[in-house]
Amino acid sequence: MEKVQPLISAQEIAARVKDLAAQITQDYAGKTVTLLCTLTGGVVFFTDLAREIKLDVRAQFIKVSSYGNNSISDGKIRLEYPEKLDLQGKDVIIVEDIVDMGYTARWLREFLQNESPASVRLCALLDKPERRVAEVRIDYLGFAIPDEFVVGYGLDYAQRYRFLPYVGKLIKDVD
Repeated sequence: MEKVQPLISAQEIAARVKDLAAQITQDYAGKTVTLLCTLTGGVVFFTDLAREIKLDVRAQFIKVSSYGNNSISDGKIRLEYPEKLDLQGKDVIIVEDIVDMGYTARWLREFLQNESPASVRLCALLDKPERRVAEVRIDYLGFAIPDEFVVGYGLDYAQRYRFLPYVGKLIKDVD
């Protein structure tokens, strides 16, 4: 059995998403922005962020994994979806739920350079800087959090808790 201890409230998330969207709107004024959603955890954050950006926003999706069926990354990135992206000449913002060790975010930036975009930036809801192994620059950050296993607002544990409106610390083995 487990329980979830709230860490970041729905209200705090909503306010920060609006701030991030306002910054993106300002930085890309007059341009079209392509948001690249990392599936599956990033979809809730991606949707809320896209609604708040006051620009012409396009959407593309990618699924990559460095965890497989484990709770700890093996550092090997696997592209699961799609086979081909349409990003040539576009201003791209990768939208991630969480940057942990940094392997996936670093790999994605390098991979996307092969697609010849005009620019690539990274927007992450959460960052665990204590766990960073691979150097990663986060251009738009929601919250830095401690090294805790978190769920909610897109993040899951065994496909559970993904749709909680807040981010919480998962506490296992609770009666």
